[in-house]
Amino acid sequence: MPYHKPIPDDGKRSEGSGGLFSGLQSIVQVEKIGQIAFILPSAAVIGWLGGAWLDGHFHQKWMTLTGFILGCIAGISSAVKLAISMANEPLKDPSTKSSSQSKDSNPSE
Repeated sequence: MPYHKPIPDDGKRSEGSGGLFSGLQSIVQVEKIGQIAFILPSAAVIGWLGGAWLDGHFHQKWMTLTGFILGCIAGISSAVKLAISMANEPLKDPSTKSSSQSKDSNPSE
C-alpha cells in the first residue's frame, strides 16, 4: 500500500468549506465503488444471455458457458481498469492552487 503524505493545514480555508468538500468527495468515492459492484454481475449476465441466445440460434450446448466466461472476463477487466483509475486519480480540492501556479512561485526569492 503506497504511503500518502498528509495534507498540511495552512489555516487559510474556512471551517465550512472543508466539510462540504469532504462530504461530496465521499459520495463520489462510494459511487465509483458502486460501479464496480454493478459491472461484475451485469457483464456476466449479459455474456450468459448472449451465449444462451447463440445456443438457441445455432443449436449448440457450449455457447452459454462460453458467453458466461467471456462476460466474467470482460467484467473483471473493466472493474480492474476502474479500480486502477480510482487509485491513480488524485484528490482534487478546489480551495488549493493548481500545480502550475505553485511551480512558478519560488519561495526562496
